[in-house]
Amino acid sequence: MIIMQLINGYKYTTEQEAQSAVTLCNQYYGIPIEGDTTENWCMYQIAELNTPIFWYIIFDESLLVVLGESTEFEVIYEDLSE
Repeated sequence: MIIMQLINGYKYTTEQEAQSAVTLCNQYYGIPIEGDTTENWCMYQIAELNTPIFWYIIFDESLLVVLGESTEFEVIYEDLSE
């Protein structure tokens, strides 16, 4: 089943922009720490069923200081739970 969900987060038109946002968060929070299992503070996802395709990071309060205000946008995805 195809589902459309309203997401609060950060939307990027290229994967490179999303990777840069993750890098900024990692640098701000000092990730990775040697010997720790955490590799990234946050991670992006791809909205490959949307047209045009885009990449996004779901909002978390800890991202506000690094990425600024979030926005709301629709993401289309396939529900594989059925």
